[in-house]
Amino acid sequence: MSLRNKRIVETVASGVAELIGEADRPESFTLLLDGAPQSHVDLRDPTHLEFEYIRRMAAAIDLIAPPGQPLRVLHLGGGALTLPRYVAATRPGSPQRVVEIDGPLVEMVRRELPLPAKASIRVRVADARAAVEGIREAGYDLVVLDVFAGSRTPAHLASAEFVQQVARVLAPAGWLVANVADGPPLKFARGQVATIRAALPEACLVADAAVLRGRRFGNLVVLAGRIPPPIAELTRRAAGDWFPGRVETDLYRFTGGVAPVTDSDAVASPVPPAGLFSNRK
Repeated sequence: MSLRNKRIVETVASGVAELIGEADRPESFTLLLDGAPQSHVDLRDPTHLEFEYIRRMAAAIDLIAPPGQPLRVLHLGGGALTLPRYVAATRPGSPQRVVEIDGPLVEMVRRELPLPAKASIRVRVADARAAVEGIREAGYDLVVLDVFAGSRTPAHLASAEFVQQVARVLAPAGWLVANVADGPPLKFARGQVATIRAALPEACLVADAAVLRGRRFGNLVVLAGRIPPPIAELTRRAAGDWFPGRVETDLYRFTGGVAPVTDSDAVASPVPPAGLFSNRK
């Protein structure tokens, strides 16, 4: 199958989904939801990752266990299944479960962008929080949290009660890799870091320096667990990226001592600024 110059548009549960084939990379495509880039996948090379925050999440996944070692992975948020494909390619034999609430989107991705035949990836259509609450304790080595309703993370996935459930399903040495989107003054991100650390205290942030300093809107990747994260290796990977990033370890200073967010006061992530995606693929 070649998606070169191909464009597919369908209405799904979360809005209008577009699959756009890349002119310069055969069998490579971008998924947009209501005009916002949501995922990028290269079917020939699942290790080719276009979005910088996805590369930072992938770097964390690379470093939490020896190369090639299979991991039990739970992905909350599916999109075009970019990271499940990446894990299948870099850690063959990894049993992976994906929870995605948008059933028509799942059907579209499965039909147009089929998963590798040997990949052990199961996709369940469900709400992420409801799914996690029904999962057995310590069943996963890694949870990847990258859930957006439109361009915002829902409030019920931004509370301490939810993160406690995520921590419950992680093995004692397991990790959470979370994508947090925010901009100046980083109020949402500070609350999310405090909330995650209340359940998984050993953590760090990886992001563009301007985003970390609260100068522009962007993605912050949180790596959190119960044992110290691989800071030195993450720092090297972030610095050597196409778009260099920075690792922040002083999270008490970053959060400013804010309290974890609970169900009673949780809010959705901020709306991205108008025009943010106009120049992106």
